[in-house]
Amino acid sequence: MTKRMVIMLVLAVLVFGGIFGFQAFKARMIKKYMSSMGNAPQTVSTITAAYQDWLPQLEAVGSLRAINGVEVSPEVSGTVSALNFLQGQDVKKGKVLVELVADSDVARLHSLQAASALAKSTYERDKQQFEFKAVSQQTLDIDKANLMQADAAVAEQQAMVKKKQIHALFSGRVGLRQVSVGQYVNAGTPVVSLQALDPIFLDFSVPQQNISMIHHGQKVTATSDAYPGEQFTGRIVVINPEVDTATLNVKVRAEIKNPGRRLLPGMYATVDISTGKPQRHITLPQTAVTYNPYGNIVFLTEKQGTDDKGKPKLIVKQVFVKTGDTRGDQVAILKGVKEGDVVVTAGQVKLHNGSPVVINNEIQPSNEAHPEPKDE
Repeated sequence: MTKRMVIMLVLAVLVFGGIFGFQAFKARMIKKYMSSMGNAPQTVSTITAAYQDWLPQLEAVGSLRAINGVEVSPEVSGTVSALNFLQGQDVKKGKVLVELVADSDVARLHSLQAASALAKSTYERDKQQFEFKAVSQQTLDIDKANLMQADAAVAEQQAMVKKKQIHALFSGRVGLRQVSVGQYVNAGTPVVSLQALDPIFLDFSVPQQNISMIHHGQKVTATSDAYPGEQFTGRIVVINPEVDTATLNVKVRAEIKNPGRRLLPGMYATVDISTGKPQRHITLPQTAVTYNPYGNIVFLTEKQGTDDKGKPKLIVKQVFVKTGDTRGDQVAILKGVKEGDVVVTAGQVKLHNGSPVVINNEIQPSNEAHPEPKDE
């Protein structure tokens, strides 16, 4: 082997040794960095577990409908001669809302009334003559039948004239008029909507397994996103006596007070039904619970020594919990957490048993029992 080849071989060994040495050094540095990252404290938000009173409730979504609601329409055809209401007006029972032209009907009524008066006069005269045997019983019977026919014709025509005036059958609020004065309308043509709004019905469904929790007269509270923060009270007035075989639900109707007449038929509302006495539960934000197929967990913080500045070090401990009902943003904890425990509410993604943490509670997850939508 020549001297030149020896030199080249030595250079090659040095080069490859340097490369492999650098790779080993790089791997050690990455491992050290990852290890230091794994031990770096994670920033989390926390809450101190405490008891809250929970009122057992059933919640359902239903639709509102008027106790009485109709599309006012004429029973007979005719030309509209007058509209005696203002759109959106509250009207009393019996008010004449619409009038149809009835001149010919009134004239015929007068004619029939005259014929009835004549038939009555004839009957009374023949009745007196019958006492003196001046007319036969047959004549008197015919006179009586003629009088009855004449009276029946008058009553029929009076009903026809009355139908030319469309009355409000109940007190309520009228809507938009759908006809104009001078318009010819057929029988059954909608003229205006009339709705009785106070009180108002709320129809909803309850699962069959909860039937035992409701009863006639039970108090309910309704809310609508149309009026955030407001509650409307009422009571259950009807429980349907059959279960829907398709959904296994029972239809229920509540009567809701609506003094301002702001709840309108067709709107939907959420109804809460109180079903028992208040119960006390440890309550946490739902974000504090990590749900898994093998069990639900939360992270509790605990102290572990102090740092270089004498401040306490915090680590987390993973515990399994048994959860109960939920309400809004909250969940009831039945087992696994006790009052006073400091529970992580956000930032759990990188946590495991023994992870060091620092607490920053400047921003907290929502923790409302009855959250309301907020305009951003």
